[in-house]
Amino acid sequence: EKDWSYQGINVGRATLGNWVLKASREHLFPLFDLMREELLRGAVIAADETEVQVLKEKDRAPSSKSKMWVYRSIDPEGSPPIVLFEYQPGRSGNYAASFLKGFKGKLMTDAYQGYNAVSDVTHCFCWAHNRRYWHNALPKERKGSLAKIGLDYCDQLFALEREWAELPWEERHKARNEHARKILDEYFAWVESLNVLAGSNLGKAVQYTLNNKEGLLGYLSDGRVEISNNRIESNIRKFVIGRNNFIAIDTASGARASAVCYSLVLTAQENGLNVYEYLKHLFSELPKRRKNKDPE
Repeated sequence: EKDWSYQGINVGRATLGNWVLKASREHLFPLFDLMREELLRGAVIAADETEVQVLKEKDRAPSSKSKMWVYRSIDPEGSPPIVLFEYQPGRSGNYAASFLKGFKGKLMTDAYQGYNAVSDVTHCFCWAHNRRYWHNALPKERKGSLAKIGLDYCDQLFALEREWAELPWEERHKARNEHARKILDEYFAWVESLNVLAGSNLGKAVQYTLNNKEGLLGYLSDGRVEISNNRIESNIRKFVIGRNNFIAIDTASGARASAVCYSLVLTAQENGLNVYEYLKHLFSELPKRRKNKDPE
């Protein structure tokens, strides 16, 4: 708004907002739906969520915290990456179950129990989150501490993944089950042998590991599954930077439009496209296609 006013073009912020709402609703929402269909056809999806504040939402206080749910395809050798944001007023796992309905593959998450609502998938948990618990438990004198031992086990697994980064996914799957599995067996046996103070940082690391053992072993099931959710966290970070500037979104319809716009822009970035030229192409071509009223 200010940039344009400096150039002698005075357009109100409400008008600019309405342009985004109208353009998204008429042209980008159908494209978003097609991208979601493509996402669900993949073998591996990563999911996460972050907070967003919506000021005007029915039956909710302006201070209420809502969620931007984020989903992205993980397929290093297959389809182009897709990153999709979806606005929802809460953190119920039913939102993820609804969005991912029909997906039957591997679901990568941070072990948030809400994702258990997503059925017919293999749950694979992020090892970066597990590693963080051991890191938080480190004492000032790290050498020889239990937390340092736990951290070292995690670092061994990450080091192997860096070695196997260029392997075809079938070979990575084989390598994990031949080499990483030995470290994992040793790691979980060691954690199970520990007797630590419940509620301490060390106790939290042990409890997190034992509670989520099955999900932490999930990445052994498919070489396309990554050991951490760092890719999707990087996508979310870009939304968080924007949120730090705009603070809150005015309406729920604005939040949904924002989600679709972020989806298009971040997917374009992930595919190495010039975002401006991509949006220019969309808004030149989609209106032409809409004239025939045929969604396909």
